[in-house]
Amino acid sequence: MVSGMKHHQAKVISVLKQRISTAVIISMVFTTVLFFFNADVILFFSAIVILYAGWEWGNLAGLQFSYIKFLYCLFMLAIIASLSFLMGADRSLLTFTDTGKSILECLIPWWILAIYWINSYPRGTIFWRSPLVRGIIGLLILIPVWLSLSILISLDHGKLLIAGVILIVALSDIGAYFVGIRFGKHKLSKNVSPNKTWEGFLGAIIVNVIFVTFLGLFLKTNLINIIILFSLVMITVLSSVIGDLLISMFKRHRGIKDSGNILPGHGGILDRMDGHTMAFPIFTLVFIYSNFQV
Repeated sequence: MVSGMKHHQAKVISVLKQRISTAVIISMVFTTVLFFFNADVILFFSAIVILYAGWEWGNLAGLQFSYIKFLYCLFMLAIIASLSFLMGADRSLLTFTDTGKSILECLIPWWILAIYWINSYPRGTIFWRSPLVRGIIGLLILIPVWLSLSILISLDHGKLLIAGVILIVALSDIGAYFVGIRFGKHKLSKNVSPNKTWEGFLGAIIVNVIFVTFLGLFLKTNLINIIILFSLVMITVLSSVIGDLLISMFKRHRGIKDSGNILPGHGGILDRMDGHTMAFPIFTLVFIYSNFQV
């Protein structure tokens, strides 16, 4: 038994080291692209990542043949290209935020429906068992991420806003993971993701409250902006949890643990950006309405 425990601990440590190494490489690539290249390159790189996530989503959607997945990604690319043209992506900075905001507003019913499906799982599967429906859902999940990036990058301090959302989601994951392991008892959504707990969710909030506190002190802003900033961060945390649960629901339905294996220790691209799929579009929409001054 002792030998078995040591073997398990060694395996856990090995996986953790692999996850950390991969996370460091991802962070370096992300930082380089975001802060050393212009908006066009950032959006092009983001489109490639999202299209690959779309390929992985093909498996979750039940698309059995590679050529169908290819056509699905091609269709996704056509939508992204159309949005790029519609919003004026041929310019150095995107300025048509009103168009993007209007599109994001149309997604609000979808987000509400997604929350309902998570809460009603597995009963709600009757509505999305079809591969065609799940294919459409994939578009609603992934394309708004690119749309949100194109809006944010057009704003003042847009790169910092993008980095901020990614940092909030990362802190949420870290807080939820460690607090959940140590104190987790009450399941957040046992039918969708049995390992996630309310204690872990509280950990995600606490970590980000600390982050907001230090950020507020650094910015030396007024009380109104602090309240807006706090609200933005908390909404982003909640959105990231919903996005995580949504992707977990489809993986659970398909009976798979990871969406892919391209990232050692993490699984697929979709596994790594699950929380971002909700966090980015919801943050973007709320940020536009908040009139927060960075």
